[in-house]
Amino acid sequence: MAEEVISQIKKGHIHKLLSMGRRVDGRAADEYRPIVVETGIIESAQGSARVKIGNTDVVVGIKMDVGSPFADTPDRGVLTTNAELIPLASPTFEPGPPDPAAIELSRVVDRGIRESEMIDLQKLCIKEGEEVWINFVDIYVLDYDGNLFDACFYGAVAALKNTVVPAAEHGKGDDYPMPLRHYPIQTTAVKIENSILFDPTLDEEKVADARLTVTTDENGDLRAMQKGLAGALTLDEVKGIIDASLRLSKGIREIIG
Repeated sequence: MAEEVISQIKKGHIHKLLSMGRRVDGRAADEYRPIVVETGIIESAQGSARVKIGNTDVVVGIKMDVGSPFADTPDRGVLTTNAELIPLASPTFEPGPPDPAAIELSRVVDRGIRESEMIDLQKLCIKEGEEVWINFVDIYVLDYDGNLFDACFYGAVAALKNTVVPAAEHGKGDDYPMPLRHYPIQTTAVKIENSILFDPTLDEEKVADARLTVTTDENGDLRAMQKGLAGALTLDEVKGIIDASLRLSKGIREIIG
């Protein structure tokens, strides 16, 4: 009961500030919290990164192994993305198998990488129909204060950019950098009443009516979108979010490097 009362107080406070064109932390509607990126933090991984957006903190590791291709893509490597919501990161995270939130998170990250064709999967084919490189993108959430979608995506992108294919270890020739084709960036916005806010904090997420995650590449092409929550977005709102995403992605791309 006490939690519900506090939630209503916070909700009222957020709504009141938004009615005056303000956010709780003073940011503009399209302003991100500070983004900090570290790469090469896990020696045992083929690629790794740690990303912080405000107080949200995630680590991503890339592991590669030799395996069999899918029957319908015999000449392409395989991409597998998993997200683990560590209970230490939030009181709402529980141990056990992936819950719907973790599954959605991994799917959104996977879709952005896959649909943007960030990785040249054909170059990860060793012998067509028999052997390809399997890419495991493992995401670990260390601290949750909103906008996991973007933090995890930036971590995956940064980790893939510094990944080295361990060919020598598997007797497949010399090591070589992960073959990349494009440089995707995603942004996430939420709708709270009539306001559109990018990079929502945890409190903003809790009172949001709708969410839209947009992935674009370095050429300004729209690559993927994911709608979340039960509320609706108008066509003009969707167009506005896409336009803002294209603008914001340029600066974020420079931060990730």
